[in-house]
This record gives sequence, C-alpha cells and structure tokens, in this order.
Amino acid sequence: MADYQLLLQVVIAGVFFILAIIVDLTKEKIPNWLCLLAIFCGFSINSYFAQLSGLMISFIGFSLAFIILFPTFIFKILGAGDIKLMMGIGALMGPQLLVWSIAYAIVAGAITSTLLIIWKSGFSGCFKTAKRYWDCFYLRTYFKPEVGEAAGQKVPYAPALAMGWLWACSLNPDITHLYSSVSHSLFS
Repeated sequence: MADYQLLLQVVIAGVFFILAIIVDLTKEKIPNWLCLLAIFCGFSINSYFAQLSGLMISFIGFSLAFIILFPTFIFKILGAGDIKLMMGIGALMGPQLLVWSIAYAIVAGAITSTLLIIWKSGFSGCFKTAKRYWDCFYLRTYFKPEVGEAAGQKVPYAPALAMGWLWACSLNPDITHLYSSVSHSLFS
C-alpha cells in the first residue's frame, strides 16, 4: 500500500511540475488553480492512505514550504506562484523531501537563472549589469537597470524548483527503491 501511495505522489507531483514549467515559461506566472489543485491532492492523498498522520504530514509540509519560502517573496526573489506550488508539493510529498527539494532548487536555480539571463540579454546585458554594479559601488549611488540589462530580466523559477525536486527524489532511498521495483516489474 505504501508503494502505491508513493508512486501516486511522485507521478502527480511530476505532472504538476511539468504543467508549472510550461505555464511559467510561456506566461511567466504559475496559476492559482494549479497550486490549489496540488495542495488539495496532497491533503487528499495523504489523508486517504494514512488518515490523521497523513493529514499531519501534509500540513507540516504545506506549512514548512510557506515558512521557508515566504521571505523570498518579501525580498522579491520568488513569485507567489512559486511559493504556492511548493506548498502544494510539501502537502503532497511531506516535509523531508520538500526541504531537500528547496535546497537542491537553490543550486539548480543558480545555474538555470544564469543560463536564462544570458539567453535573454546576452553577454552584453551581463556586462552592462556588471558595469552598473561597479558604478553603484564606486559612486555609492543606486542606478536602476537599463533596458536590455541582465538585472532587469524576469526569470521563471519553476524549472529550478522541478530540478531540485528531481534531484531530491533521485537521492531518496524510498523513491529509488520504488523506481527500481517498478522498472523491474515493467521490463522483466
């Protein structure tokens, strides 16, 4: 029964991440309906399979995502959709996988954000940003980013969140055991 629950959780979380990436890359926003559906699925699945303890795991994962990520919204690092999506993933997968997903998403985000910024603004935009930062530091005055500058670009973060989740899943012994047993039963 636990294998069916974990399989369902991983597949549903993967579907939510795929949808979030598609929408975030095209519209630069993760819709509320997707986040609310993820939250609902998380609470429903965990409550169905593990009753009250499952409900508590969902609540802790949901709350922990909010507690960890809300400061990133205040400082305009992440958008509200990113945070609500991870609240849904926390409700679905639980607090332990959530924390590792966020930790790995920070590393993945540094890489994907840099690549997306270079793709959007080019190396000249990065050079303009570096020059503006130097001017701000040297003159001790803040200058707003110019058009075409790397610092003025919006970067969708759903791909980094998904990569962090995949990374956390690949290192989770329960999920790797599930993957090997499912692949063994399908291909043997």
